[in-house]
Amino acid sequence: MQRKIELILNGHAVSVEAEATDSLLDVLRGPLGVSGARFGCGMAQCGSCAVLVDGEEKAACAMEVGAVAGKAVMTSEGLGTPERPHPLQAAFLELQAGQCGYCLSGILVGAKALLDRNADPNRAEIAQALDWHLCRCGVHNRILEAVALAARRMREGAPA
Repeated sequence: MQRKIELILNGHAVSVEAEATDSLLDVLRGPLGVSGARFGCGMAQCGSCAVLVDGEEKAACAMEVGAVAGKAVMTSEGLGTPERPHPLQAAFLELQAGQCGYCLSGILVGAKALLDRNADPNRAEIAQALDWHLCRCGVHNRILEAVALAARRMREGAPA
């Protein structure tokens, strides 16, 4: 039975009619029309569907939408805009830290979660935080460098 589920999506209050047991990923990509989080494995093992729920990284494919009622959900679309990109987005573009881009939205929100709790991570900490994110294109080194660059810029006062 569908019911109205209210949440904060990328900083905006929204409500959606859905089954409480529908996957968060399906509701984001379907009725809410947010396509950054992507379906990868469907088993919370690849990171393509990663979102932040009240600041914590979660696999949207394995989370029921009813579990986020009243909570803040952030997808990659909530990070920044083309006119004002988040430092992570700017660093990823600058260092060309992606090829096909399928994994990047999940990696970006995972990196944001890391930088929110650790403003000065070392390379090992960045790699550990992003370990569950699979990138088939093999740009892992550039991804790690981009997160480190964004962290440095944010410590120096770049707007987040």
